[in-house]
Amino acid sequence: MTRVCIAQIGAAHGVRGEVRLKAFTQDPLNVAEYGPLEAEDGKWQIEIEAVRPAKDMLVARLKGITDRDAAEALTNMRLYVAREKLPPPADDEFYYADLVGLAAVKANGETFGTVKAVHNFGAGDLLEIEPANGGATMMLAFTEATVPTIDMAQRRIVVEPPADA
Repeated sequence: MTRVCIAQIGAAHGVRGEVRLKAFTQDPLNVAEYGPLEAEDGKWQIEIEAVRPAKDMLVARLKGITDRDAAEALTNMRLYVAREKLPPPADDEFYYADLVGLAAVKANGETFGTVKAVHNFGAGDLLEIEPANGGATMMLAFTEATVPTIDMAQRRIVVEPPADA
């Protein structure tokens, strides 16, 4: 079963067990509509009882979490949902999880590597590429200039890497 990360728990919020929550869903408030979510390690099931917008984030009340200490223990936990619970993307859309494993090729057809992950550290989306010739992974800005073509049918992306890559 393929899972997709749809949220990440942040710091505790207040003393009654609420947490800050960063949602990766198109409408952040929809994060609570997918039923119980699974922790990255698969050992925890987290159910969002209530969610509300706050300044630059969401605040969520989680089932069974009633105090600050319990909430703090969940800090940075990523929450996943089964891929089949998500609506199918439109023809010109995709889920970032669908990019992982795609071949990365240059415009001339030369193999460049494989998409290992998609990250966002706050300054925009980045593709982590595992080079075809081995070595350390590299990060490419996930922009239209750097990734002009995404071909899901052919399971590949076309990349325009920097000259020194």
